[in-house]
Amino acid sequence: MNNNAILTYETVSLDENERSLLILDQTKLPASINILHLNDIHDIWNAIYTLQVRGAPAIGIAAAFGLYLEALKIDTDDYPSFLEKFKKAKDYLNSARPTAVNLSWALKRLEKIAALNNDKTVPEIKELLRLEAVAIKSEDTETCRLIGEHGLTLIHNGDGILTHCNAGQLATSKYGTALAPIHLGRERGINFRVYCDETRPLLQGARLSAFELLADGVDTTLICDNMASQVMKNGWVNAVFVGCDRASANGDCCNKIGTSGLAILARHYGIPFYVFCPASTIDMNIKTGAEIVIEQRQPEEVTEIWYSKRMAPDGVNVYNPAFDVTEHELITGIVTEFGIARPPYTESLRKIMLP
Repeated sequence: MNNNAILTYETVSLDENERSLLILDQTKLPASINILHLNDIHDIWNAIYTLQVRGAPAIGIAAAFGLYLEALKIDTDDYPSFLEKFKKAKDYLNSARPTAVNLSWALKRLEKIAALNNDKTVPEIKELLRLEAVAIKSEDTETCRLIGEHGLTLIHNGDGILTHCNAGQLATSKYGTALAPIHLGRERGINFRVYCDETRPLLQGARLSAFELLADGVDTTLICDNMASQVMKNGWVNAVFVGCDRASANGDCCNKIGTSGLAILARHYGIPFYVFCPASTIDMNIKTGAEIVIEQRQPEEVTEIWYSKRMAPDGVNVYNPAFDVTEHELITGIVTEFGIARPPYTESLRKIMLP
């Protein structure tokens, strides 16, 4: 398969003619490009849970489209009955993954549309839900572009950047968050050297970040997660760029497991550590990262999923948290579409969230 093709595909989209959610199945990358056509709410829940669609912004977009499609199936013109079934569907989709706040954020936006328009007919509400879901996606594209613009002010042509997991175009509608400055820079002829952590156990760095960066012509080097310290020690890294699935009011940031270790290494080597996220990922309702529920995933992801044969002994205990929390003291800046927040985050994030 031609690597260059991947950036021409939409990660998540809505096919209004067939009333389906279209998802680029990320569990099949980079071996094959497979577009899923989903219109059953259980299949959409499963796609979110099994990471066929992943990345906080992309999950939010998929959930919004999925909830709209489910609303179309509610066969009643009675508003209270419609709202009851709609909220049940919303709660079900929200249960797919507990950590990424964009999931609940997008679903709440649609719930608000349904709740505040009780003076309209059910068909009119359904159309408003469609418009809101489409808006969530189009807003994400502009948000990521702005995040990229702010991120570009932090680096220079030829810099080395280390990243973890995938916070690129495959995790959003376009550009990405942590990889947005890289993709935006490439559009302007700016070149960077990027070191991708493979990101065990699901290999989002190896399968996804390296894949899309190569497609964009970026000088990309894949490393095992435990090689990051050596790469930093070699002097090859000018900045660490990572994404975020939920940030608390004090600036603690929850991201893919292994992120906090990179922050500790970056502090040791004197390398700036930046977190990239849209404002929708900042949860001002929680004071610290200690309040974030960390998703625990299946042990098979560690013991066998990427091996032709099981590599661990039967019966061994497996600890498989999907995320960890990086304390705000280790973060140089949090890059959003509204600008770059810097310590003290209790003040800078509050100002950023005012718009």
